[in-house]
Amino acid sequence: MIKFSDLDLNGSYTYADYLQWQFDEMVELIKGKIFKMLPSPSRYHQDIALNIATFFKIQLKGKECKVYFAPSDVILISKGKRDNEITTVVQPDVFVV
Repeated sequence: MIKFSDLDLNGSYTYADYLQWQFDEMVELIKGKIFKMLPSPSRYHQDIALNIATFFKIQLKGKECKVYFAPSDVILISKGKRDNEITTVVQPDVFVV
């Protein structure tokens, strides 16, 4: 699929579908449903996200955990699921692994 408008917004999709999409819009997949993301967060939003990421970075210094921030896909799965069984892919502002 090339265009977001080609999708059936009432349909149910998987991570395998998500990997095939090549359109410009940023989307998240939540429980199989597709959601279009806003183009760009405000500066205020970015300031808050940066403050949160900085807080975590300081708190986790010297620990195995790492802090990451958007845009990065976070795939929420149950152990052993294949791409065609995964139904949630999000891009949180800040996340810790």
